[in-house]
Amino acid sequence: MNTDQIQSLKQELSTPKKIVIVPHKNPDGDAVGSVIALYGYLIQSGHKVNMISPNDFPTFLKWMEHSDLFLNYEQEEKKADLLIKEADFIFNMDHNAFHRAGHMERILGEVHATYVMIDHHQQPDDFATYTYSDTTMSSTCEMVYHFLEMLSDTDKITPAMATAMYTGILTDTGSFKYRSTTSTTLRVAANLVDKGANSEAINRKIYDVNTPSRMKLLGVALNNMVILEKYRTAFITLTQKELDANNFKKGDTEGFVNYALGLDGVVFAQILIEKESESIIKTSLRSKGDFDVNKLARDNWEGGGHKNAAGGKSDLSMIDTVKKLISILPHYEKELHEVVI
Repeated sequence: MNTDQIQSLKQELSTPKKIVIVPHKNPDGDAVGSVIALYGYLIQSGHKVNMISPNDFPTFLKWMEHSDLFLNYEQEEKKADLLIKEADFIFNMDHNAFHRAGHMERILGEVHATYVMIDHHQQPDDFATYTYSDTTMSSTCEMVYHFLEMLSDTDKITPAMATAMYTGILTDTGSFKYRSTTSTTLRVAANLVDKGANSEAINRKIYDVNTPSRMKLLGVALNNMVILEKYRTAFITLTQKELDANNFKKGDTEGFVNYALGLDGVVFAQILIEKESESIIKTSLRSKGDFDVNKLARDNWEGGGHKNAAGGKSDLSMIDTVKKLISILPHYEKELHEVVI
């Protein structure tokens, strides 16, 4: 987003508008945090702002201020559609294509509001009047901070906004350990602490949320883990039956794939989770070094994301999805063995 676009957007937002903010489906810490932070900024200028999530998000993110104000599109579709149709501006946060908003894709493609995209994923669609897209950024929450810098409005960051942004940066960087964490990322995080984000409390609320059922489910996942040394790969499967038997709650499998990636010698890890209600296998992919799981997900799993973290899905059964995963690995054997870790 260049200077002229920033000034134009700032001028348009200088008078109260009807605004809707939308994260991607199955919103994570970065999606929820970026939406809440932007909400906190916009309401200070008298805008009428609604946050609409394509579906629910995990309980461990619902402690953030204003999280209770989200409309769940799956539960309040008619009300949400009306708000979207009446909106002057729609901010798409942490996603760069309408289909990433699940069933909201239809209504988002129909209306003629002014779209603003703030996102750090690869290959954005060309739908927004104002696009702030940067794949080098650690998180969309870091981008929100820089967006406010561009608007010369970082002085408007409240403790609640700082907390939301810090949460998104923390979760999308894997507690600042992923390669996307730069010195600028750390400076932004430090500035957010200065503005009221309590790093210790945020870490505790995000990561100290284990329940007996989640721990038992993790045990099942680790027991199901398969290691393919030939391909420097490990994968985990979880069936619907296994989820149900362990009282699965949304967000319970967050981070499970990292246990596979953390194995010595493993470059590529994938988790396959059955979602019977959607007749799909949901999958998350993680990698080390230069192995590009974004491309792998786009080419094989109808998904995408970042170079070292991506997601996708399979319409096959669990058995056939595992067979597919094993069948494609020989095509990446050379790349996997070239990675230096």
